[in-house]
Amino acid sequence: MTEAEIREALAPFNIGRRIEGVHVQDGLVQVSLRATREEAAGLEPLRGDIEARLKALPGVQSAAVVLTAHSGQPTTPAQPAQEAPLLPNVKHIVAVASGKGGVGKSTVAVNLAVALAQRGLNVGLLDADIYGPSLPKMLGLNGKPPVKDNMMQPLIAFGIKAMSIGLMVPEDKAMVWRGPMVMGALNQLLGQVNWGALDVMVVDMPPGTGDAQLTLAQKAKPSGAVIVSTPQDLALMDARRGVQMFGQVGIKVLGVVENMSYFCCPSCGHRAEIFGHGGARAEAQKMGVPFLGEIPLELSVREAGDAGKPVTALEPDGTVAASFRHVAESVAKALALA
Repeated sequence: MTEAEIREALAPFNIGRRIEGVHVQDGLVQVSLRATREEAAGLEPLRGDIEARLKALPGVQSAAVVLTAHSGQPTTPAQPAQEAPLLPNVKHIVAVASGKGGVGKSTVAVNLAVALAQRGLNVGLLDADIYGPSLPKMLGLNGKPPVKDNMMQPLIAFGIKAMSIGLMVPEDKAMVWRGPMVMGALNQLLGQVNWGALDVMVVDMPPGTGDAQLTLAQKAKPSGAVIVSTPQDLALMDARRGVQMFGQVGIKVLGVVENMSYFCCPSCGHRAEIFGHGGARAEAQKMGVPFLGEIPLELSVREAGDAGKPVTALEPDGTVAASFRHVAESVAKALALA
């Protein structure tokens, strides 16, 4: 299929003016549609119909249609209206971020959410890492989220409400999306999901400090950010950039977590500091932000994640779970939820 053929197939929907982009690759079709935030919920049935039409086309293995939300035109340009909160029933949003990939950000986000729920809080977990969604695998979730009253319903696992773009596309399909489609998907995950009343929403941010991260920080308006790093110098350099990014958009950094801080041999008990140790604590002190704790490198973390059962829930009495509970306690106190 070509872009022209896709546009021709969509002609009966009379949406030519709304189509912002069409991407076709190896049987995967991605279409982004322009919509104001006010229009988005009402267009959800149409989005579903278009997606179904695309999937029925010969040669199409998978299709995704996203609404790229734009602000409506103000009626009085001299006095722009104040934007309403995107998630009015969520008390606090915590962005879990890293300056680079590979430091265990998603593992920290998932286990932090579970540990907060274990404290009796109503918790949501949003996987905002569009290019590398890992939440479904780590929570053992599958199947598309149900839709009710034009709103997607989050799936529930281990006491938390969860949503990810990974629940809507095949696991083996790469998300080859340009910026507008990514932001459209994020807007849908934030504004078109029935999150209900939450004490805290944990957002697993995309790695890095680019446009997607800045826009998400400004749209969701987090109460604070948790920066994840390993002890090694290269990761700390990128963590420093993450702290600076949140400072530039006026978001408080709740603290830094040192992941893969050390490894204890299960046979002999020897402690090895594979990536160094204490670097994140020292860097946090330099930057004047709290140090939230250190998470050891353990085989059980990887095994639990691969099995779809966060280690904080699977081994609640273990050393790693205790480390995550310590981080969760610090975050809860910072948000006055303790």
